[in-house]
Amino acid sequence: MRNIWTIAKREYDNYFNSTLAYVVAFAVLFMLGIYFALIMYVTSQQAFMGGGGAAPESTPLNWLFVFLMIFLSPALTMRLISDEARMGTLELMLTAPIRDFELVAGKWLGSLLFVLSLALLTLVYPLILNNYVTPGIDWMVVLSSYIGLVLVCSALLALGTGISAIFSNQFVAFFATLGLFFFLWFMVSLPAGYLQEGGNVLNYLSISTHFSQSMNTGTIGLGDIVYYLSLTALGLFAGTSAVEIRRWR
Repeated sequence: MRNIWTIAKREYDNYFNSTLAYVVAFAVLFMLGIYFALIMYVTSQQAFMGGGGAAPESTPLNWLFVFLMIFLSPALTMRLISDEARMGTLELMLTAPIRDFELVAGKWLGSLLFVLSLALLTLVYPLILNNYVTPGIDWMVVLSSYIGLVLVCSALLALGTGISAIFSNQFVAFFATLGLFFFLWFMVSLPAGYLQEGGNVLNYLSISTHFSQSMNTGTIGLGDIVYYLSLTALGLFAGTSAVEIRRWR
């Protein structure tokens, strides 16, 4: 565990030395800021007309955060291991007294901590919104949504880290990760409405379904948690296997 934390801390610090990480942070916070301004405008109009805005039944800002991470998290993970392999530093790291899983898990945890830092900044939005709606926002929905946000980001970053370990070119890793996320968010559940049987299975495989229709509305199901933890485990397993293959080449 100590090795994992050491690698994670190094990766977390590296993000603040990376221009790309600042671009990702700016894109997320800028889009969320615009969306929040629109929500506040609509809420103020409702308050002006009826004496108080209505509390939302879900957390649209967290939905936007997760949606943006579909496109931006590949940029955060593409270089984690692939760039180490390209520069030849991965071989040096593999000679250190650390396990392959510790290397992959440390890289993943560092990226997750960076994203969670961005998510932490967004907590100001529900605090502000709570003062402008009647009778106030449902904090259980907010809690459920943030738990879902953490689980989604954990799964996305784990899959991205696993793909980064497979490829030596970070741009190939980026597009492979983006393609997988696009499939899991948009495409996998698309045929569900046209199938008489098997539609529920396809919906279950969709990242969007578990978050948008469940956790972001205040419902935390065991199936949702198992789904995201399974994707996280799959990503870490794939990354560990890829590193082990590199070790024995």
